Amino acid sequence: MPQSVTEIVDLLDLDTIGPNTFRGRPARSTELVKVYGGQVVAQALMAAGSTVPGDRKVHSLHAHFLLGGDTQIPIVYEVENLRDGGSFSSRRVTAHQHGDLIFHATTSFHREEPGFEHRPSCPAASSYDDAPPLANLMEMTDVHTAAFWRREWEALDIRYACDTRPEDQRAETPGLQHVWIRANGPLPTDPFLHTCVLAYLSDLGLLSASLVPHGFLVWAPGVPRASLDHSLWFHDSVQADEWMRFDQSSAWAGGARGLSTGKVFDTQGRLLASVAQEGLIRPQGAVRARLAGNGSAQPAHTG
Repeated sequence: MPQSVTEIVDLLDLDTIGPNTFRGRPARSTELVKVYGGQVVAQALMAAGSTVPGDRKVHSLHAHFLLGGDTQIPIVYEVENLRDGGSFSSRRVTAHQHGDLIFHATTSFHREEPGFEHRPSCPAASSYDDAPPLANLMEMTDVHTAAFWRREWEALDIRYACDTRPEDQRAETPGLQHVWIRANGPLPTDPFLHTCVLAYLSDLGLLSASLVPHGFLVWAPGVPRASLDHSLWFHDSVQADEWMRFDQSSAWAGGARGLSTGKVFDTQGRLLASVAQEGLIRPQGAVRARLAGNGSAQPAHTG
């Protein structure tokens, strides 16, 4: 995974290899078994945006992950122009490796125009100054995972505010977790690049919100996770090298799947984006045995 902001920018600098066809370079040598989903989302969005008139900004992306990506080879993205209307442009992006379709997404871009406006207020939560780096929390319970996290995600500054509700209220409402995120250094000024970096970050830890009601944190072992689909709605301009608060929650889990949603705010409380994701959360080993034996799994790591 990227060890610097420069490497994130390089990941999003796609090669044009044909009409509406692009190649995304793989990340550097990584210990990950499969390509990080946020990388595919961000590269697909960059490919789609490269074919759209410059006066239109992306407002939505809806994607499905079909196969795990190979971390060792590039991904080829093919963009289909579905429609260029008077105000909207729609694109379909497919991603391929080894001759297989591994991912597809539809994206929509909109020419800015005036209209009604309303937005939520930003809920109270711990500030980024009070939130510890995620790797520091991991180190308290799993030094090997913490070391892996530091190696793999050095290009990102991620701080985890955990579940801020009182203990006696946590069973009454869906699980919540607050994560502060930003690129770990200045990015170029291109606004669309910042939007794509937010897309890259949007897959980070979101599915783990489905485990919070059961006492598991983002790095908990024994519960393999895999994104199945991913949706993004972009509401406002993004500055991805400044602090953004990613509020994540899950209202439902069942059948080895979990549904998580998220809202991304800047430090002024502006809502920048909304996210939704369903994914596989399949208990294995001792966690699965406890779930089968007791009707509920006890947490491997609690917060």
